[in-house]
Amino acid sequence: MSLQITDLTKTYKNGVKALDGVHLEIGKGMFGLLGPNGAGKSSLMRTIATLQQPDSGIIKFRDIDVLNDKMALRKVLGYLPQEFGVYPNISAAELLDYFAQLKGIGSKVDRKKIIQEVLEITNLYDVRDKSVSGYSGGMKQRFGIAQLLLNKPQLIIVDEPTAGLDPAERQRFLNVLREIGTDNTVIFSTHIVDDVRELCHELAILNGGKVLYRGTAAQGEAMLVGKMWTKTINRDAFEAENQRYNIISSNYNPDNSLNIRLYHEQRPDESVREVKPILEDVYFVNLKKENLHV
Repeated sequence: MSLQITDLTKTYKNGVKALDGVHLEIGKGMFGLLGPNGAGKSSLMRTIATLQQPDSGIIKFRDIDVLNDKMALRKVLGYLPQEFGVYPNISAAELLDYFAQLKGIGSKVDRKKIIQEVLEITNLYDVRDKSVSGYSGGMKQRFGIAQLLLNKPQLIIVDEPTAGLDPAERQRFLNVLREIGTDNTVIFSTHIVDDVRELCHELAILNGGKVLYRGTAAQGEAMLVGKMWTKTINRDAFEAENQRYNIISSNYNPDNSLNIRLYHEQRPDESVREVKPILEDVYFVNLKKENLHV
């Protein structure tokens, strides 16, 4: 495995336990880290990226002992945080040239070549002469990927990158990640299940600083076969039905009725029918496991 995380713990000064014995092994390709806001995803991303020190644990990337050799990791790391600042009023090409110099690419010829490559990968080449400060949200996110690709990183971390993007921008951004994910280890942190389903060959579900599930979407869905049920109810009956079944998720129909999804080891009664598990079920069952009727 490319990245090995062993027994990682982190408690902040306010007493919040952000990481609670996290153990993960992540290989090459797109790896999804899925969890609600406050689950510990950003704490894990920042720790892997050497931006904060854990209380205990080990992180190894290939032959690098990350916590004891931070500079070695930073040389092969590309990191796109949730918020990455305000850009000056200069063009994308000029700004990338500046970043490339900061990353130690001294040759002007080499810089020009790699800048063209990353602009093409991120579909920004046609707007390279426009100011980044005037880019849309999705374009800024793709620019964030362009600048992190300048040093040809082997480990790429992107933290909640599609939050706030419109559907078209989100799709363009996911296509960029899909392209760079074939040759690198890419950790993609999100609370959006659709992002992981579309993009990642493996995933982990994190909540309360703990890993609740790790595997493929298909493996998670297979574990729920014969245990997922659905029923259509009136909206007004939701609270009563939730007390009765402990509803996993629900969605509205055009007539304002609700389709509810339930997890039970056996059919709870004749009013429900079995349904094929989906990744959302894996996510919600793992998040709500302690409260489920099993």
